[in-house]
Amino acid sequence: SDLQKQVERAELLQPLGFASLVLCSVLLHFRVSLMDPGFVVPEEEVEVDRFEQSMVIPPAPSPVKMRRCGYCMVQQPMRAKHCQLCQHCVRRYDHHCPWIENCVGEKNHPLFIVYLSVQLLVLLWGGHIAWSGLYFEQSWDWLQHNIFLLISFLLIIIFTIVVLLLLMSHLYLISCNTTTWEFMSHHRISYLRHSDTENPFDQGVILNLWRFFC
Repeated sequence: SDLQKQVERAELLQPLGFASLVLCSVLLHFRVSLMDPGFVVPEEEVEVDRFEQSMVIPPAPSPVKMRRCGYCMVQQPMRAKHCQLCQHCVRRYDHHCPWIENCVGEKNHPLFIVYLSVQLLVLLWGGHIAWSGLYFEQSWDWLQHNIFLLISFLLIIIFTIVVLLLLMSHLYLISCNTTTWEFMSHHRISYLRHSDTENPFDQGVILNLWRFFC
């Protein structure tokens, strides 16, 4: 591959850059996996919820009442949901990601987007490296010598499509100021079902992105 040729010629700029990107991806994976996604803390739930309702989100429609979680017995702020796998209520719950074995919520959702972006760059660069080492010949010897690169390239293509679709769907939902859980369960969520508008949190694409990332 091109990467191997550069290493043999002692041109280490791109190999070190690729290795650094892979290392960054691994570190981001562990960071997102191990950090608090925004668990609701019982002793601060009331104060934070009051601040949210007055400063961050539109007022709840009158039929909607804040309810206490039947599992962990904390008062759930709006947009929070109890995760059966984590056994906690998570603020601005998006989904429980088996990829990182953690919830994606208020605190780690922006970093999760950064992780997906870095992962996509790694996959695209890795696909280019694998492709550069392939030269096609119709012979058994060619297949024996290139089987590893061929399988790697096919797997990279599959994972690239998965990560790209996941990143695009998350960016779309963020631009609408909604979450995966709210998008999939709109009809079952009281503060959305009783709202006068389809999405009471949408404040326009620019402001939605600003509030999420900044």
